[in-house]
Amino acid sequence: MDPVRNPFAPGAGQRPPELAGRDKEVDAFEIVLERVARGRPERSLVLTGLRGVGKTVLLGELRSMAVRAGWGAGKIEARPDADLRRPLSAALHRAIRDLAVRHRNPERVDEVLGILKAFALRASPDGAKLRDRWQPGIDVPVKNGRADSGDIEIDLVELFTEVAELAADVGTGVALFIDEMQDLRPDDVSALCASCHELSQSRAPLVVVGAGLPHLPAVLSASKSYSERLFTYSRIGRLDRADADTALLAPAEREDAAFDSDALDGLYERSGGYPYFIQAYGKAAWDAAPSNPIGGRDVVVAAPEAEAELAVGFFGSRFERATPAEREYLRAMAELSDGRDEPVVTSGIAEHLSRRASSLSPARDSLLKKGLVFSAQRGQIAFTVPHFGRYLLTQT
Repeated sequence: MDPVRNPFAPGAGQRPPELAGRDKEVDAFEIVLERVARGRPERSLVLTGLRGVGKTVLLGELRSMAVRAGWGAGKIEARPDADLRRPLSAALHRAIRDLAVRHRNPERVDEVLGILKAFALRASPDGAKLRDRWQPGIDVPVKNGRADSGDIEIDLVELFTEVAELAADVGTGVALFIDEMQDLRPDDVSALCASCHELSQSRAPLVVVGAGLPHLPAVLSASKSYSERLFTYSRIGRLDRADADTALLAPAEREDAAFDSDALDGLYERSGGYPYFIQAYGKAAWDAAPSNPIGGRDVVVAAPEAEAELAVGFFGSRFERATPAEREYLRAMAELSDGRDEPVVTSGIAEHLSRRASSLSPARDSLLKKGLVFSAQRGQIAFTVPHFGRYLLTQT
């Protein structure tokens, strides 16, 4: 098989050649775009799931849909060590530029940009010297008096209102896409929820689409109790067999190639239906196959190469971030679950390691902050990375 024509492309956030199994989410967002643009009430959206299931890819697809619909669209990736003002300012700057192309009043656009600039400049610490102040790159005069109080909740409501009104002027809306949403700081989560609540009551054409790990709904609920009714939650999981086959067959057919039934069986068994793994094993099987169609034997031959690449780029990079104490905790989880993608009881980990539960708390808390595990429910913990337990059992 010609490696140049290999359509499969495993990569962080990289769109696969065939976005299979996500029609439900795409169709639902199409309805959101239409309803909000017509002034009808609609909830913002939150996508949750393990790493490698395609949340970032789907987020990018939804953003493309918003852009094609004439919306202003901006995207950020939350980080636990950064507040929301800087990345949000950059994202909304992009969204306003999208809207400016269609807006008939340049002065109104500049006014909103001036308000955004005032909001952004509050990201600099009070008392910072002029040379040390962050400059947001917005080439209009600052317009003080809106979104610049320093209280993130007040400022976010005012800023979102101004941007939403700008979108209403051109008959569309604004969509803000937030990846790794669980990493937002508590104050920022609270402000974001309050802003979405305020705007939903006034039917302003602005929606937030967040993506994060499975415990993201709990993070939002802990911030604002009404967040359970504020967002539509969609759990993104592994693909079923039919969709997994489509993810392999459709790109291959476009290159005049095919997989036989044995190859499809083997690829689904090894990938578990997780989109990232489907791409990794599909790419390796294509390169290993001497001829068309790709067969079951080709999958067996290619598996070690795919697994070696996953061990370094997908699993290994995360394992290396863990301290020795954290690795001990992770291995205990893997042994208790027998390498399966399922939660384990936290008290069982202490018993398994013959340790006091309190002595393991620092390792557990650090792993939670690093995003390697999540609290599935009270008293339980699970890996955020599919097949991570299986990988850990192979490590000495």
